[in-house]
Amino acid sequence: MTEFSSSPSPTIPRSANPMKLETLVLLRWLAIAGQLIAVIFVHYGLNYDLPIAPCLLLIGMSMLLNVGLLVRFGPAHRPSPRLAFLQLAYDSLQLGGLLFLTGGLGNPFALLLLAPVSVSASTLASRETIWLGCLVVAIASALALFHLPLPWEAGFAFVPPRVYLTGVWVSILCGVVFVAGYTNKVAHEARQLVDALTVTELALSRQQQLSALDGLAAAAAHELGTPLATIGLAAKEIRRDAGEGELADDLDLIIEQVARCRAILGKLRNLRPSGSDIFDTATLSDIVAELAKPHEGAAAMHGKTITLDSRAKTDEPVIARNVGLLYGLGNLIENAVQFARQDVTISADWDGKRVMIAITDDGPGFPPDLLSRLGEPYLTTKTRGGDPRHPDGAGGLGLGVFIAKTLLERTGATLRFFNARSNGYASVEIRWPRDVLVRSTAQDV
Repeated sequence: MTEFSSSPSPTIPRSANPMKLETLVLLRWLAIAGQLIAVIFVHYGLNYDLPIAPCLLLIGMSMLLNVGLLVRFGPAHRPSPRLAFLQLAYDSLQLGGLLFLTGGLGNPFALLLLAPVSVSASTLASRETIWLGCLVVAIASALALFHLPLPWEAGFAFVPPRVYLTGVWVSILCGVVFVAGYTNKVAHEARQLVDALTVTELALSRQQQLSALDGLAAAAAHELGTPLATIGLAAKEIRRDAGEGELADDLDLIIEQVARCRAILGKLRNLRPSGSDIFDTATLSDIVAELAKPHEGAAAMHGKTITLDSRAKTDEPVIARNVGLLYGLGNLIENAVQFARQDVTISADWDGKRVMIAITDDGPGFPPDLLSRLGEPYLTTKTRGGDPRHPDGAGGLGLGVFIAKTLLERTGATLRFFNARSNGYASVEIRWPRDVLVRSTAQDV
């Protein structure tokens, strides 16, 4: 089996959190600057009495947190949702502490309790935003009941009416609900739009690659037709004069492989069924046996065996002889035979909801260093002795499996490539939803 493999249908790599740590730290620096200015101006500019030392202590804790995060992770780090949530929770608690020291909900800066919720709603998942919103509501509720007096002129005490504090509490509650719900919904829709555009770009890119390969295949089929015909004619003439013996057997093999090459080139010229099959549809196990049969002779010549295994749980699916399906599976089977030491196992399994084909060989397996890059159309490796699985030689391109993968995915398949054992045994699993496989192959025939 070849060293190149397929990945599932295009997926979007997404960071655990789309916001950098630098952004959170910068927002906290702005909050620190505003808090420092407000505290110093009220205490020294207006000469209002307030607990300046505890206030500066809380602000200093935020400064230490920023420095510690930058030293520990660096500004380009993207924090996990848990770490981002904990930072925003700290910001809410720190602001709540400052409000407790400076009048509670009677402080006009109580409105800033909505800021962490807004940041969470625009960047984190709904679950973290809900938890943070509950925390802010709890902080506002506690501040409505427990707080130090609002700083005011000496000799005067300003106590906001209870109905006013209740109104502020209700406004914060409504603000949390509105900001969390609306901002999270808008951000979610924006992320969905970005995801849709990204998927479209990936699909168009892969379609463009496949179209280019289709044109290359047609050109190659046209150019190779004449030399193959010449090789076949010369082999037949030599065979006519060779008599019997090892040379004759080799010539028969050459003639057989030339015929096979010409048949493959015919398929490349036209990816529609040729109409030569007696039946347009067949059972899954018959399709697998039909694809494995052309490789049994080559496998036997090298002391290899192909084992077919069907594990039926319900009625066997009947599918159309779709060219893309046949080519994709045939390519994977051929690769397994090529790289197997002795055995190739092809297993077919199905039930009422899904269909699965597994192809496993007892060869060296896929190179571990390429697992993260499998599925690229022009992936190259260095291998020994022409074996692309060996790390010390020189290997080739992954175009064959890239094309096979794309054709199979067109039928609704999901492919998974892995090593079944620690010492090799490359395996590929191809899975379809049963109704999708039956419908897609019937439409493409």
